[in-house]
This record gives sequence, C-alpha cells and structure tokens, in this order.
Amino acid sequence: MNTENSEKECEVNENTVNEVESAAALTVEEQLQEDLAKEKDKFLRLFAEFENFKKRTIKERIDLFKTANEEVLQVMLPVLDDFDRAMVQISKTDDQDLLKGVELIHEKLKSTLTSKGLELVEVKAGDAFNADFAEAITQIPSPSEELKGKIVDVVEKGYKLGDKIIRFPKVVIGQ
Repeated sequence: MNTENSEKECEVNENTVNEVESAAALTVEEQLQEDLAKEKDKFLRLFAEFENFKKRTIKERIDLFKTANEEVLQVMLPVLDDFDRAMVQISKTDDQDLLKGVELIHEKLKSTLTSKGLELVEVKAGDAFNADFAEAITQIPSPSEELKGKIVDVVEKGYKLGDKIIRFPKVVIGQ
C-alpha cells in the first residue's frame, strides 16, 4: 500500500507540477501577447504620426511654391501700373509705331506675370462693395441712387496670387 500511496503522491505531485508549469507557461504567453499588443500599438501610432508629418510637409512645400514669387510680384506691380498709365497716354498720340512697340512690351510683361500665377482681381464700377475683396479709400456722395454702397470708381487695380490677394483693389464707394 505504501508503494501504491507513494505512486499516487508522485502522480499527484507530477500533476501539480504540470499544472503549475502550464499556468506559468500560460502567464508567460499572456505576457508575451500583451507585450506584442503594446509594441504593435506603439508601431501603429508612430507610423500614423510619420504619415501625418509627410502630408504636412508636402502641403507646406506646395504652399511655399505657390507663394514663393509673391514678394517679387508685389515689387513688379507698380511697374505694371506705370505701364498701364503709359499706355493710356501713348494711345492719345498719333505715333502708331511707338504705340505698337509699347503695347508689345506691355503685353509681354503682363503675360510673364500671369504665367507666374498673378491674376487680376475683377472689380468694376457698379459692383457691390465687399471689404474682403477691395479696399475703400474714400466715400463720395453717390451720383445716383443705385450706386449707394457700391463701387463708384476703381483707383488702383488689385491682384491675387493663387487664392491669396496680394494687393487689394483701391476703390471709391458711393454714400
């Protein structure tokens, strides 16, 4: 009987050891699963952060290219205005060769600036005044009732580069 009890005790001890080893193995496996899940989460967050960084950098670069010429174009606007005024005065003369030559240069300057993204802000007399697209430099008594609160005259043209207005048109509005 002692041998039988001893064998049963050994068997029970082996079962207990196997259960403890299984529990320990299960705990180690659970710990590894948790660690794997944490590392996976950390990797996914880092990857998402990197993707956001790439998108932001690309957007900033595109914006920079769009507005890189802004300063140069703003400096050229007074020259373009002077050309416009010169064209008005030269068109009053009889010298057609002079008029044709200056017209060619004027058109070349305008087309060059347009190719760099410069666009004219379209406002004209009779349009409703909108402070988001024009700058009122003065108000005068309205020559007619329908011009009250509207643009009476455009003193200086406005220009935009892409969607950004780089110089607002200067206008006179009716009171």
